[in-house]
Amino acid sequence: MNPATDTSVFGWPTIVRLGLVQSTLGGVVALCTSTLNRVMVVEYALPAALPAALVALHYAVQLSRPAWGHGSDKGTRRTPWIVGGMAMLAIGAVLAAIATTRMAGPGLALGILAFIMIGGGVGAAGTSLLALLAAGVAPTRRAAAASITWIMMIFGIVLTATIAGKVLDPFSPARLIEVAAGVAAVAFTIATLAVWGVERGSRARPAPAGPKPDFKAAVAGVWADPKARMFTVFVLVSMLAYSAQELILEPFAGLVFRLTPGQSASVSAMQHGGVLLGMILVGVLGTVFGKRSEPVLRQWTVAGCLGSAAALGLLAAGASAGPGWPLAPTVFVLGFANGMFAVAAIGSMMALAGAGAPGQEGVRMGLWGGAQAIAFAVGGFLGATGVDLGRHAFAASSSAFILVFGLEAAVFLIAALLARRVGHRGLDENDFPAGLMIEGNI
Repeated sequence: MNPATDTSVFGWPTIVRLGLVQSTLGGVVALCTSTLNRVMVVEYALPAALPAALVALHYAVQLSRPAWGHGSDKGTRRTPWIVGGMAMLAIGAVLAAIATTRMAGPGLALGILAFIMIGGGVGAAGTSLLALLAAGVAPTRRAAAASITWIMMIFGIVLTATIAGKVLDPFSPARLIEVAAGVAAVAFTIATLAVWGVERGSRARPAPAGPKPDFKAAVAGVWADPKARMFTVFVLVSMLAYSAQELILEPFAGLVFRLTPGQSASVSAMQHGGVLLGMILVGVLGTVFGKRSEPVLRQWTVAGCLGSAAALGLLAAGASAGPGWPLAPTVFVLGFANGMFAVAAIGSMMALAGAGAPGQEGVRMGLWGGAQAIAFAVGGFLGATGVDLGRHAFAASSSAFILVFGLEAAVFLIAALLARRVGHRGLDENDFPAGLMIEGNI
């Protein structure tokens, strides 16, 4: 029996348990890439390009995702890869916090090591988790399972950002390290308990039949699939549009609106709350429309890109207006628009991963995760560097953010045109996949 079509493999309780792993992944990564980024730029007055380079490094390390996925494909259990990856991520997060407090001195080398561990941990745990879901969830449940998992990830990000924002004030280096250590310990414990025993006695991972192809042959086999290949290309383009604002939002709140670290972390939580609501809304509508969910979700993809472009335009206007601008509602709208096209992406990703040859789920997820990592590394670095160059060129920081937010909005408009083209050509064409990939990042 094909495990991908056996509804008895992973029921809803197991899917929710695996969603808890994604929640912990999202929470730890958000702390490292958002809050620590803001602290370096605002509290320690370091160039925005420095934390951007460290975050880009952690994405560059995630180019190893296909290798992690192939490793988990070769065995009968993915749990050790998930737990091991979470351990690496947790340790890296604590080291990153320590390095942040010493970045002006000897902390740079430690920071590099920490973000290498963060990237490796996310690659190992995240890729193996997604492959486990793709192989163990029935086709009729994949879209819903993916939506549940990502909604739980956003919830984890929001919860972590909210709690961290409250306990970080008043800021001190010791408090920052304590918060990071607490988040890492709780995340690792929850993830380990959530995944423990999931694969024991399960038919989701049958013993491999015959020798597995080597890594190069496995990647070549996936790349030979036109849909998988073009999905990879589309992920690269769309995520470049999404990622450029990731590292500059909290510095924007601190430099232009003079918010404290706790307040700017709360603004970040507001954005992720908007993502959560957008995903829930579109997920529910997709379920209600049943068989017509594919064209409906493609329309939401286009609408989400257009909404994101509009929200970034509003943020540019807010940079011009200054502290009187309603920052939190604007950021919430941006998150909501991002969440709108997330659900369509997740369903497409899960379907394409599960539709390939059995035992290739890890390589496929790794390939798309690697493409996303490239986009996030380049987009995040360009966004932060653009702010640095703009602050150097203009008298006011607000002008730099106006320029960068405007460019990001233009890229989102291009992404909307690409999504609309995908919708017209349909799922059966080999030119492009039917959807985008978001957060999966993680």
